[in-house]
Amino acid sequence: MSDEEGPSVEKTNSEDSSLPEQELESVEEPQAVEETESVEEPQTPEDTDAVVEAESVESPQPVDADVVDSAEAADAAVADEDEDEAVDELTDDESANEVTTVIPVVPADDAPPTEVVDEAPATEAIDEQTEQFEPPAVVVPPKPPRPEFVQQYDTQKFEPIQQQYEPVVREPAVVAPPVPQQQQPEAPASTSSRKWVKPAIAVGAIFAVAAIAYGVDIFTSSGKTPRGTQVAGVDIGDLTPADAEATLRAQLGPRLVEPVAVHAGGVDSEIVPASAGVDVDWSATLSGVNAQPINPITRITSFFGSREVPVVSTVDQQALDTSMAQLAANSDRAPVEGAVVFENGKPTGVSPAAGQALETQKAGSTFAAEWSDGGVVDLPVDEVPVTVTQAGVDRALQEVAIPAVSGDVVVNGRDGKVATLGVDQIGEVLTFTPDGSGGLTPQYNTDAAIKILTPQLVSTEVQPKDASFTFAGGKPSVVPGVVGDLINWPDTVKELPVLLGSTASRATPAVYGPVPPALTTEAAEALGINEVIGEFTTGGFEYASGVNIGLAASEIDGAVIKPGDTFSLNEYTGPRGAAQGYVESGIINNGRPDKAVGGGISQLATTLYNATYFAGMDDVAHTEHSYYISRYPEAREATIFDGAIDLQFRNPAKTGVMIETIATSSNITVRIWGTKTVDVTSTTGPRTSPTSPNTVTLPEGPGCVASSGAPGFTVSDTRVITDHASGAEISSNTRTVKYDPVPIVKCE
Repeated sequence: MSDEEGPSVEKTNSEDSSLPEQELESVEEPQAVEETESVEEPQTPEDTDAVVEAESVESPQPVDADVVDSAEAADAAVADEDEDEAVDELTDDESANEVTTVIPVVPADDAPPTEVVDEAPATEAIDEQTEQFEPPAVVVPPKPPRPEFVQQYDTQKFEPIQQQYEPVVREPAVVAPPVPQQQQPEAPASTSSRKWVKPAIAVGAIFAVAAIAYGVDIFTSSGKTPRGTQVAGVDIGDLTPADAEATLRAQLGPRLVEPVAVHAGGVDSEIVPASAGVDVDWSATLSGVNAQPINPITRITSFFGSREVPVVSTVDQQALDTSMAQLAANSDRAPVEGAVVFENGKPTGVSPAAGQALETQKAGSTFAAEWSDGGVVDLPVDEVPVTVTQAGVDRALQEVAIPAVSGDVVVNGRDGKVATLGVDQIGEVLTFTPDGSGGLTPQYNTDAAIKILTPQLVSTEVQPKDASFTFAGGKPSVVPGVVGDLINWPDTVKELPVLLGSTASRATPAVYGPVPPALTTEAAEALGINEVIGEFTTGGFEYASGVNIGLAASEIDGAVIKPGDTFSLNEYTGPRGAAQGYVESGIINNGRPDKAVGGGISQLATTLYNATYFAGMDDVAHTEHSYYISRYPEAREATIFDGAIDLQFRNPAKTGVMIETIATSSNITVRIWGTKTVDVTSTTGPRTSPTSPNTVTLPEGPGCVASSGAPGFTVSDTRVITDHASGAEISSNTRTVKYDPVPIVKCE
């Protein structure tokens, strides 16, 4: 009840509904009116009497008599009527021990404010006892204020009435815990139990149906693969093992011969599993399928999902390794090192880029495990790092390369001649290499610079000339050598890094210096070349061969071989082609006569070989013809071919030797000059093991050279070397040669 409803007076229940109005103890204007739920146990009879009034309302304060008198007459009848009704209502409820009637009293307008006494602690205590032992109180709706009724009661007259109603007031000290409060929770519990009966039956029925369905599902799926089972996307669930394998073979088997997309770093490719040695182990794959699950939740979820079983593959490791190696050849990428390059005299930086290398072993394992997944197989690769950073490239470009092309480099020679290293040529001289710390180190190729500069100043140089021999008067004499005056190019270009780094002066003078000849005059005179120690002559060649023989002979005429040096005919003459003046002549090609430019030089080789043979030179390398030529001595002849077959000998003497050649239109003579220290003899053995020629028929034309043929045979030659002064034998060597038969060639 709110404070606005005004003061109230408690009234105890009684069968006598007529209460003397004058026995009201007191009326006060309450500030807050509450219905109490419990009564604290009183300690005195006075306290007991107060319990009745304290159950719901605080004791009211006395009301001014003038205010009560003014309203007495108007409300007397209504009060009696209301009082009777309230008493009747209270007596009808036999289960209630006490009824509290709240009668509001409206104070007069000019009534002085009443003082409210705070009795909250006592009320709270009473509330606790009332809540424990008293049934709910019946509250009569508030009645209009009746001052005359209040006025008729006083405390002294009300006391006898309180005694009449003492049996109704329960003293907490003697009253047992109310039975109704203990039994009240039982009644709802019983009702609640009855409410759960039907749901319990329904739940039980659901569980029973579920159990039956579970049993049926277990029975019908017995001996089959679990529902929702997939292998490489192929559904084999709820099938017998045989049907599952057949389904798997039918759908997965063809994929073994279909290309599978792979990705290796930045390279995409395809691999056919079967070609890579990958196959399916069907039994092992199906053994990975679990038995029917017992868990009902698992069985239920299998209707809405799937479980993937991995494919078990077999691998031919050699075939897989080969396939990975082939893929690596396409996917591997070498790192691009940062660099500086020159294009048309303009330097450009090359940005570094890491390379990649396929991890072939891991890649093979990955492919064998994932080929059946249906997607692109990502194969592992290793990154191959670079050693030069972008910052290193930029630094080399700005600090070295750009200044290097700021202008031409000039070398000043004699007589006002100059040599120029142009801006567009600097890229041939200046390069960069990694310095191991992320940067670039400039490299200056002085040999390339010298190659560019030398021809421009060669006219300012004096070339050295070796001492030589002349045979005027039939005896050799020394022609003095010439000391050269050449540019010392290493000294000249040693300042090249400074020149290229300068943006001001970029010129330097050529450094000249004397250069002695390879064979000085003094050295030539000391060689002991004063007599012929070996000589040989051959002839019978045709005109074209004579031209070639004469050219080659002039090349080697005057050649000096110092003690211990080795002479090479091919090396000394150089190329013998049309550009050098050689013409086409006869050769032996695959055992048959043929023609080629430079043919006929073998006759010079045979002549030179025999001259050195008798001069006592050491045979280093020579090759006989494949079949015998009658104008040459048996087992003592040599052939030669530019770039393939050579004639070489070494000077074993302590003095030098010189070659002299004399060529005519019909013969060639070679003399070896030196100091004679040995004598040489040759003994040719008999021909043995003769063989007959076969016949070859070729189409008539320029490519066919007819031949009557000749038999083949085997023959030996023995060379004996003795000391010229004492005649003592120094060495004896026998060489056996097998000549093939010369085929009979017919041109038809």
